[in-house]
Amino acid sequence: MFSFFKKDKVIIRHRKDHNVSRKLISREALRVLYKLSNSGYKAYLVGGGVRDILLGRQPKDFDVGTNAQPREIKRLFPRCFLVGKRFRLAHVVFGRTVIETSTFRKQPPHEPVDGEDGLYQSDDNTFGTPEEDALRRDFTVNGLFYDIKTFDVIDYVGGLKDLDRRILRSIGDPNLRFCEDPVRMMRAVRLSCKLGLTIERGTLKAITKHCQEIEKASVPRVLEEIFRMFSFSATESSFRLMWETGLLGALMPHLSRFIDTHGKSKCKVWECLAEFDRLTEGRGEEVSNGLRVAAVYMAMYHEKLANSINISGREARLALAEEVISVIGNKYKLPRAAHFHAIHLLEELSCFEKLPAHNRTIRASRKDQFEDAVLLARIASKVYGEIPEKNINVWSNLRVIPNRCNNESEDDA
Repeated sequence: MFSFFKKDKVIIRHRKDHNVSRKLISREALRVLYKLSNSGYKAYLVGGGVRDILLGRQPKDFDVGTNAQPREIKRLFPRCFLVGKRFRLAHVVFGRTVIETSTFRKQPPHEPVDGEDGLYQSDDNTFGTPEEDALRRDFTVNGLFYDIKTFDVIDYVGGLKDLDRRILRSIGDPNLRFCEDPVRMMRAVRLSCKLGLTIERGTLKAITKHCQEIEKASVPRVLEEIFRMFSFSATESSFRLMWETGLLGALMPHLSRFIDTHGKSKCKVWECLAEFDRLTEGRGEEVSNGLRVAAVYMAMYHEKLANSINISGREARLALAEEVISVIGNKYKLPRAAHFHAIHLLEELSCFEKLPAHNRTIRASRKDQFEDAVLLARIASKVYGEIPEKNINVWSNLRVIPNRCNNESEDDA
């Protein structure tokens, strides 16, 4: 049974009552925390790092919150860079590791963006107290602080209780918070599926009600959040929850309509994404964005290819793949490399329907792209059964040879 110290709605869980330990925090984050603390500033580990450790997970990264202002942080660390337009953050750099360090802020006044009537939050540079900083965060489980001086976990928003109950809840009125920043709805879906948390009823209802607000969010942020859905072997559950709440219909209406007209909850899209999760488990962000896009749209491509007349030859298949991918590519300004990689991956599925020539090889420069093609072929084989698994195994064992000179052509997968 945990003991709590309560004062003015603040819940403090002392060291003996939680599992957050300095042994679980990166050396670089500890250096930032101790440097700030020893310089007379408050220094807290904040957000996802605290949440993940409490859940028994290994955090991907560690963020620091402090009452030191950005230029004060910069003076303390030789390699510190101030970044951000919407609000200033300090990136403290240790080799390849970056510790994001932010000054405590409070929620700014709600002012409409020029030319808009909504509440979209565009300015967030008003400094505040730790409590005000916690209250401006998105979800209660992300509003927890670990004090490096006392080793206490500090909770201003009820996050500890929600973590114990495995609930994802918006801080404040979700109807208002999702209108302030619509990307929070996508984040709610991702965190719920990634962490195995149940979205609280009012929060889930607000996502369904305000799903169309996502169209007001900036394109780069939305695209980044879409790709994050693929990183934790929970792609199928994330996209399914977006479809159920209406978010997918706002984000990718053509894909949502395909699902609605091709089986709904039994659509092949879900089988493709479930197999993608199984085959990429543990790879995290190593998976290319081109492969992610191809996996999402493979069912639609397969359906169009099966129902098309006089589709034969590589150029015709490339055109069909381009037709499928171009909708998301144009809407979200998909990087050209990912765009064309996805198109070629879909077209190259036909290669695996037959065995490779006995002397076939793969150039080293195409090894990563070829491995993506093999993985997508395994998904297609499992879901549709049209590509023999033995063919894929032969292809996957092709010999990789050094690259040719620049004036020589390379083999295609």
